[in-house]
Amino acid sequence: MSSQTEERIKTLEIALNNESQARDFYLQHSQRTQNSIGKMMFASIAADEDEHYKRILDLHKKLISDKKWPETIPIKVKGTEVRAVFKKMGEWVEKSAKADADDMAAVKIAIDFETKGEFFYKKLAQEVDNPMEKEFYQFLAGIEREHRLSLEDTYEYFRDPASWLRIKERHHLDGA
Repeated sequence: MSSQTEERIKTLEIALNNESQARDFYLQHSQRTQNSIGKMMFASIAADEDEHYKRILDLHKKLISDKKWPETIPIKVKGTEVRAVFKKMGEWVEKSAKADADDMAAVKIAIDFETKGEFFYKKLAQEVDNPMEKEFYQFLAGIEREHRLSLEDTYEYFRDPASWLRIKERHHLDGA
């Protein structure tokens, strides 16, 4: 097995570990929080991370058996559903339990996870020559970015729901 293939295998093992830890974190917090929006956000991202884990595991197995980046495994993974959570927020704001300090801390940790994941995959995409491999890592970086942005939005919502809604719904005074 070439040193490049061995390096790719190790890289995918790091990615598998990262995705697994993130998934477990999100699942734990989706079960812990009493805030319905936080519950949905954490559960949605956990499902995304699980999808990433499965796809990366498939790639890992193929790389070990074929000793090269596979051409037959689709490079795409299921897209994220986190934006759908925000579309439902307006309906649920009144019904949702107030976010507690643990919710706020979890979202901050999650933002850090997603930021690191985004940069990890961007760096990998820059370092590889194989166009399929590059596209796969760029796609994962984009999903991690979307997670990060959604979590930043969640943090702002948890911090001040009324202001968040006012900004998102774009209510403003008309001088006319």
